[in-house]
Parts: sequence; C-alpha cells; structure tokens
Amino acid sequence: MSRYNEYLQEIEERKGQGLHPKPIDDAELTSEIIAQIKDVNNENRKDSLNFFIYNTLPGTTSAAGVKAQFLKEIILGEAKVEEITAEFAFEQLSHMKGGPSIEVLLDLALGDDASIAEAAAKVLKTQVFLYDADMERLEVAFKAGNTVATDILKSYANAEFFTKLPEVEEEIKIVTFIAGTGDISTDLLSPGADAHSRSDRELHGQCIFEHNKEQQEALKALKEQHPDKRVMLIAEKGTMGVGSSRMSGVNNVALWTGIPGSPYVPFVNIAPIIAGTNGISPIFLTTVGVTGGIGIDLKNWVKKKDENGNTVLDADGEPVLEQTYSVETGTVLTINTKTKKLYNGDQELIDISASLTPQKVEFIKAGGSYAVVFGKKLQSFAAKTLEVEAPVVFAPSKEISIDGQGLTAVEKIFNKNAVGTTPGVTLHSGSDVRVEVNIVGSQDTTGLMTSQELESMAATVISPIVDGAYQSGCHTASVWDKKAQANIPKLMKFMNDFGLITARDPKGVYHAMTDVIHKVLNDITVSDWDIIIGGDSHTRMSKGVAFGADSGTVALALATGEATMPIPESVKVTFKGEMKAYMDFRDVVHATQQQMLKQFGGDNVFQGRVIEVHIGTLTADQAFTFTDWTAEMKAKASICISEDETLIESLEIAKSRIQIMIEKGMDNDKAVLQGLIDKANKRIEEIKTGVKPPLTPDADAKYFAEVVVDLDEIAEPMIADPDVYNEDVSKRYTHDTIRPLSYYGGDRQVDLGFVGSCMVHKGDMKILAQMLKNIEELHGKVEFKAPLVVAPPTYNIVDELKAEGDWDVLKKYSGFEFDDDAPKNAARTKYENMLYLERPGCNLCMGNQEKAEPGDTVMATSTRLFQGRVVKDSSEKKGESLLSSTPVVVLSTILGRTPNLEEYQAAVKGINLTKFKPSSKLLTS
Repeated sequence: MSRYNEYLQEIEERKGQGLHPKPIDDAELTSEIIAQIKDVNNENRKDSLNFFIYNTLPGTTSAAGVKAQFLKEIILGEAKVEEITAEFAFEQLSHMKGGPSIEVLLDLALGDDASIAEAAAKVLKTQVFLYDADMERLEVAFKAGNTVATDILKSYANAEFFTKLPEVEEEIKIVTFIAGTGDISTDLLSPGADAHSRSDRELHGQCIFEHNKEQQEALKALKEQHPDKRVMLIAEKGTMGVGSSRMSGVNNVALWTGIPGSPYVPFVNIAPIIAGTNGISPIFLTTVGVTGGIGIDLKNWVKKKDENGNTVLDADGEPVLEQTYSVETGTVLTINTKTKKLYNGDQELIDISASLTPQKVEFIKAGGSYAVVFGKKLQSFAAKTLEVEAPVVFAPSKEISIDGQGLTAVEKIFNKNAVGTTPGVTLHSGSDVRVEVNIVGSQDTTGLMTSQELESMAATVISPIVDGAYQSGCHTASVWDKKAQANIPKLMKFMNDFGLITARDPKGVYHAMTDVIHKVLNDITVSDWDIIIGGDSHTRMSKGVAFGADSGTVALALATGEATMPIPESVKVTFKGEMKAYMDFRDVVHATQQQMLKQFGGDNVFQGRVIEVHIGTLTADQAFTFTDWTAEMKAKASICISEDETLIESLEIAKSRIQIMIEKGMDNDKAVLQGLIDKANKRIEEIKTGVKPPLTPDADAKYFAEVVVDLDEIAEPMIADPDVYNEDVSKRYTHDTIRPLSYYGGDRQVDLGFVGSCMVHKGDMKILAQMLKNIEELHGKVEFKAPLVVAPPTYNIVDELKAEGDWDVLKKYSGFEFDDDAPKNAARTKYENMLYLERPGCNLCMGNQEKAEPGDTVMATSTRLFQGRVVKDSSEKKGESLLSSTPVVVLSTILGRTPNLEEYQAAVKGINLTKFKPSSKLLTS
C-alpha cells in the first residue's frame, strides 16, 4: 500500500474520532502528494493540493524539506502548478519558519535572477529563525559585495522583522470562563494519562478539562455567543497552572480559545488569555509567554479585614475572603494594553501592568517569545557584520542595581551567567536578563513536543554553550505499552542525533535507563554556580539553581544555550533546634511549609520566589528532598547553601554516578559525560584550595522574607493532605494543608502505599528494608493489609542495594519484581495486599500509566496530591493522596491504616533515619 493510501486510511479512522487529517511531517508522503499534484489528471490531485498547502508541518521536518524544494522549483519555473503561483510559493515559504525554507530563500536571494532575488529578499527580511550556517552564507555574500545580502543585513540590523509587525491592539475584548474553583493543576488542562497524544495537537485537545464534554460544550457555546471576543480561562479563588509548566496545557487552551498562528499550519494556535485570583504559577506563565499569550493576576478575592485592619478568620482559623469584583462565566471585560488596566465597561477593575511589561508586550506582538529571542540574536549578528551600531528596537534588559546592597545566591548566579548586560553593572532581583544555561533536561512525555519545537525553530544540533543535556525515559517507565513503543524510540533517536545523552540508546547498545529525570539532572549538575533548565516542574537541583520549564523553553535552551527571565526575589530559610531521632527529613520539609504559613498569617511568601535554603550539612541526595518539594511550595526555584566538605562530598557522588553512565556506554562522540567529570574535578580543586569557595550569599543581601524553621517544634511525622472534603473548594488539593500524624487518630484507612518518585533516595530504600526486617523480628512475619508499590528512582540505587544485600531483603517480602526483559505492557488496575517492586521511574506519581484504584486513600512519598492524579474519585468516595515519609507509608500498609505515634516510634527504633543538624558555620560571604 502506498503511503498516500495509508494516510487516507488513517484519515478515515480519525473521522471516527471526530478529527481532521493529521498534519504531515513525513518526506515520503509529501513526495507522493507532490507527484499527484504534478499529474493534472490524478483523481487525488485536489486533496493533495490541500494537504500540501494547508496540512504540511514547517520547520525541519522531513516533509518541510521536500515542500521547500518543490516551492523552489515553482518559483524558478522548473515546475508549473496553476494553483500555486511564484508569489504564493513565496508566501508559503514565509510561513515555514526556518530550516529548509531559509536554505531555499537564500539560494534564491543570492542567485542570478534579480527579480527572484528581490522577492526572496523581501521574504527573508520577515524571517528570524536563522542559524550559524545561514548567517555565514549572508556574511560571505556581503563581503563578496552582494547587494542583496547587504540589503537583507541592513534590514536585520534595523530589526524590521519586528518593527514592521502590526502593533498590539489597544483594546482586547474578552469574555470570562471559570475553568474551576481553587488552584487549577495543569492536569485539568492536559491530563497526564493523555501524555501519549500531546504531539498530536488536535487529538490531545479533546482531553481538556479531563475529557469533561459538558464543560467543553459550555466553552464552545460561550465562544459562539461572543464571536467578536477572546475567552479568558480563569482559576477562581486559586492559582492557574500549578503543578507543572506543561506546554500541552497551554497548547490546549490556545487551541480552544486562541487564534491561529498561521493559515497554513493546522492546530497551532497562539495568544491564549488565562487568569487566576492568585495569578499564574510562575513556570506556567513562562509557557504562556512562549505562545504570545497573556496571564493575569486578578486579585478579585481579598482577605476580609475588621475595623482595626486585622484579618478576619473563620472557625478553622483560616482567613475569610471577600469578592472585590465578579468574573463569573460570561462576564465581558476589556484589557487595555495602553493604560495596562482591566475594565468592566468604563469601570477600572485592576492594574495589570505586570501582565503587560515591555518584554511581554513584545512577545504578544511577535506571536511568542521565540521570535523575540532569535530576533535579538539576528539583529546583533547583522549589526556586527555591517560594523554599525544596532538601533534600540527591543525593550532593553531591565537592569536593577542597588548601591551598597549585597547579593543573594540567585543574584550571584545570574550575574555570573548573564549575557548582553551593561559591563560592570551588578544586577539585583527584578532585573530581566538573558543567561547562559549549563544543563538542560527533557523528559519523555513532553520530549516529543520539545522535538517538534526544535523542528519548528529549525534547530538541528545542541548549542555548544550547553555543558550537558539529558533525555529521560522515566515518565513512561512503568508500562511499555504500544503507545510508549511507538513514541519513545522515535524520541530517543531524535534527541540522540541532536546531541543529548539519552536514557535509551537508539542502537540498543546499552541497557535502557528509566531513571527519574530530576535525579539524573541532580547528578550531572557539577557546579553550585550552574543554571539548569528542565522540562518538568521538579527541575530543582540541590546544586546550582534550576528552573522547570515548558517543552518550548527547553527547546530554546537546547538550541541557543540561553534563557531569558527575571532575577527572582529570594526567601531565606534557616534552621534552629534539633531533630528528634525518630523523625525523617521529609517531616522537616513539610514542617517548613507549615511554619512558614503560620509565621506569615497564611500568606505563602515562597510563591514565585527562590527559596534559599541554608541546609549546610546535607549532601545532594538528601538535600534534594527539600529542593524537590519547593515546586509544591509554589516557589520559582530553590538553592542549597552548603559547607565546603558537604559540597565536595556531593560532587564526588555525582562523579561516581556519571562514571557509571560512561561505563554503560552512554557517553557520545563529544565525550559530554567525561567533560562533566572534568568540570567536577576542577570545581572540587577550587573549593579545596580556596580559589573559589562554595556559593554563599552576601551577609548584607536583601530578602523578601526570612523563615526560621524550629526543629524542636516537629514532634511527630507530618503529612500533606489534599483536604478533599473542605467546604471551601478553593482550599482542596493545595499542598498547603500540613497535618501531624496524630490528626488521623491512628484509624484512617489506607488502601494503598507508594514509596517512590523523585522525593526518595537510596536511604529510603534502606529504611524500607530495615523496617521489614524489624517487623518480622517483632511479629514473626510480614503481612501487608494494604498493597505497597515501591519504585526506586534510579538503577544505580537498585545496583547498590543489590551489592549491599538490601535488595534481597525487599525481594523476600515482595510478590512482584520488575523484569526488564519482559516489562509490563498494560497498566495494573487491581492490587493485592503485597509488596510490588516496580521498575525505576515515576510510576504512580505521574498518573499517566499506573493509578491507584478509584476512591482509594493512598499514602505516598510522592509529590502530587491533585485530584485524579494518583487516584481518581469513585462513585462512592473521593480518592485522596496523603503525602508523607517512607516510614509512615510502609507502616500504613502493614497496618492498613494510619499508625499512632507509639506504633510509629516502635517501628523505626534503631533505624538510621536522615540525620540533620543545622550548620554551625556562617554560610554567608
């Protein structure tokens, strides 16, 4: 069967799902379509023309290469298609966003036909996705005296590709649609269980609102009632986009409420408008900028005050909220981009300047942040080549420098890595700058979108600026089903070819490594001064400063080695007192959040800021437990301040882990992994000799707030509770409800336990093994009254446990052990009361493959407690995911209920839980 007939068959199958033909990215199919276009008598010619013009993906897809060459033939008169004139062919090329189209346009612009060259130059002047090879061709032609090349370079130097774009409209009429009350997780917009379809934008769009067809129809009806307005999607009484950056979530919102980016590229919409009473989650807001959208902090509910100005509290001690203005579904509002205000008719509701900064307005004008990033680079190149001063076109980097004020840790890192800033100027928080990126991570459920983004921006190789980049296989590790088998090998080949270290070898030389991405990134980060960008909200390393990002920002970092962002404010966290012997460090993490909220009257001072945690004495594996959880604290990022010896020990551990990867055969031709070991060695030597001590803030640095965690106050294990039955819907599933173990009275039924995800390390596995031995010694046997699912985060942990004998202990009590030679090909739906030893990876925490049974109460070490993530509701009962330490989870499954404090203390007696004593040294410069 021909590729075209296969495509027609696929089209019929998609019709059954209510879908249009899938966009074409395949060269073979495109070539067959072109052959049918050339054959004027071909019965498929009309459809082929439509597929060619309106349904072929641009960028560096193989289809784009074939399409660009055919358009070139038409322009040169070598092929004649009545429906595609030379002028229309140029228009098609102008929408193909780099790669083969730029090569063709340069061929034509630098060719011998003057009229064609002029037309090609006109199109080239609108393009920004040029890479080194493209710019080199222009430079060579300019130096050879080519007038067309000179004309193009002058246009680039003046940034006409941006200045000649239409200005952002002064008034944007919108109509509101409340997507939910309380914090809205990106799971609502792009459910984890639908991760396999994210690269098929139209198909994935059907999952918005977790497939709630009634809500989808309501949104459609609203759009039909207001065809002249844009829909603003709202998180009422909450924050929009918590949990992850999730480009697919923004893509879905744009697909349903945005505007088409190009008439010739289907299902790629831009410019969504989203809002939340408490704003937009920081990493999700970055994703909105990628699409040229607008994110608004509505502040339409505020804390009620009494006559003395004190916050009014309800019976539970929670602040009472009152509405300042309504945004109920169907409310017509106006965004004024000049006054930077939100209006209801003539009534001013709120200042939205933060949503319409000069930089964000540029993103809106350009249709997304990529075009601005590439445009700035292109303008700089042209001005340098022409030896002229580039006119100031773009909003300058915002530089805030305060005389006499010291630097926080994040300010120091940004100052070290900043590019394009005024020489000699010291930058403080609030500055908006470009920075070089050292480490980049792509994960497997967003990686296919990252590869698409790389293709769309015509990138073919990783930037030489990047020290190391990794493509994981952890989010699809649990079940090697047909979807994973179709998507993951293709992803691994693309990323391996691009220059990343990949979890799977496309050639099958080394064993597949499904290690959790954050753990791998934590190991390959070998400097406390590094900047890390990763395609997951838990990209929060215990060395350097890491930012979770959408798939597009990851692509941009891979392609350019840069990212653009403001320097965030910091909150300093220090510790006093002493941990009790029976407490786990996970309890310190939860207590930090609880004590912070208490100290600041319920206000989350961590939200949108960097948590600078003076952890001092904990090595990278253990400290990561804190930094990882800062995503749930709604922080922008986190930084660990360490003592010399601690940082050196962490770097030595990282070196050993990277060496294992090398020995497995994972290094590439450029010896990236060896380069990281060399960098670690250099950093260790700097610390030992005192040439460059560990990163510390200045003693006179300024913080937004300071939190002191009193370890003496932590008297029992702490649990993050989704509070699923709270009468105030906005307070459910927030991660802010932290409760002591005694709250549950020792009798809350637990239906399933999960020890795994990025929150656990080798020590947790050893605690599990020791607890099982203790319980057998006390009771003569180990009997589970609830299932216990265990997923070690990495293979090296499994190997070390095997070498030390702990894995044999776990196997002794397990009823299932993963087998890499025969991985599961279907998700488990029922669990027996036994121990499951699962493959390293994310497992239940992701919710895209494995889930607990609907309605279960789950006790887990993981990070996510959002509705439907780990466990769905049943018709009888709400599912709930209680988050706690490894010992609490293990004991809960043995008992089938939450333990009381006495039972817990007995179970952990003699076990070496994480020891943490605050540093006695001054961790400042």
